[in-house]
Amino acid sequence: MRRPFLFRSLRLWLTPGIHIKRWLVLLLVGITMISLGLAYLLRALYLAGPYPPFFYWLTLQFLPHAVRAALFGLTGVGITIWAFVKLSESLLEPFTKPGADVAAQVYWHRRRQQGPRIVCIGGGTGMPSVLRGLKPYTANITAIVTVADDGGSSGRLRREMGLLPPGDFRNNLAALSEAEEITRRLFQYRFPAGTGLKGHAFGNLYLAAMAGVTGSFEQGLLMSNRVLAVRGLVLPSTLALVQLVADVEDEEGRIQRIRGESLIPKLGRGRRIRRVYLEPDNPPAYPESIKAILNADMIIAGPGSLYTSVIPNLLVPEIAEAIAASRALKIYVCNIATQPGETDGYDVHDHLMALEAHANHKLFHYVLANDRIPHRPPPREGSEWVALPRKHHGGYRLFTADLQDREQPWRHDPEKMGRALMEFFQRQRGEWNT
Repeated sequence: MRRPFLFRSLRLWLTPGIHIKRWLVLLLVGITMISLGLAYLLRALYLAGPYPPFFYWLTLQFLPHAVRAALFGLTGVGITIWAFVKLSESLLEPFTKPGADVAAQVYWHRRRQQGPRIVCIGGGTGMPSVLRGLKPYTANITAIVTVADDGGSSGRLRREMGLLPPGDFRNNLAALSEAEEITRRLFQYRFPAGTGLKGHAFGNLYLAAMAGVTGSFEQGLLMSNRVLAVRGLVLPSTLALVQLVADVEDEEGRIQRIRGESLIPKLGRGRRIRRVYLEPDNPPAYPESIKAILNADMIIAGPGSLYTSVIPNLLVPEIAEAIAASRALKIYVCNIATQPGETDGYDVHDHLMALEAHANHKLFHYVLANDRIPHRPPPREGSEWVALPRKHHGGYRLFTADLQDREQPWRHDPEKMGRALMEFFQRQRGEWNT
């Protein structure tokens, strides 16, 4: 059981790019110099005068010099390696899970650091799922989040303090945090009472406080990425305070305009969304988000509410243009079930056509969809399973997998989704980090 650990430990410490080889060599030189000094001292003492008979046996003088040198050398190497492994365990113990294989965890940490650069675009409850699925494979994840949310605690902070709505940032920071479970529970905690506090999520108040401490929401968000040990980055699509507006059509062909992200699914029930747009229009993109998109190896949009979480990011013109210009592998992850008031009656093809219509670009050439469709309808009232296209549509490649969560079959299972995306990426781009 010790040999694999020992070999992996040596491999970790000697891996190029960890930047300790020079200090390790310097340490070995120092130990060698000390050993030479001790050797000269022992030789001088050995020649100084007669010693008791037992000294002959203690110093192994009955063995040839070559055998004695090899024996002491091998013993020294063994002790050094054993001490090195135990030192590694002691130093890494605070940063690893109790009872886990330390070398394996450090190895996978290093592998994730060399993983592909992935950009995820969306918001709502769908994006945290894809982030959880991808973070075991790579630490180079950037989540680009919509800023159009205007409901609940986020909406109150936006109206009262002029902040970007923190809700989606809160959820995605928790999903990418190394201590995800406790961070998620803490950030999702809502105060049940208290003047001014009731209904607020702690995570929203935390981001508001960080914005006050650092001087801006942008700096507070960047600082939170470091403070929470986030495995990646969470960035806004724009810093502008935008409002999402939808034109919906009823059965008689009349168009109604709905203002506000939180109102669109409620007031849009029984109607079909014709178009959504931002006010003010053409907001400037956040520069770091553009940089992440252009440097990405893979770009993923969705899953999540099509018109209120995914498309609003593409309504920032520079975001859509950067995706179109990027040489990354671009994938849209389709929802498992339709959302009442947004995508009633949509199949996979309808989702993709809505994306392209709003972005004015053909952005995504690959679509990942769930192929395990139960016989029973979804438990959510007014929802139905998203069907695969009834006929072949050109322009994109569809690949499918079982993506359903067992407990909530209308949602994606993070592990299944992450595995399907990474397997597809490996097939298209070759094995990463070989």
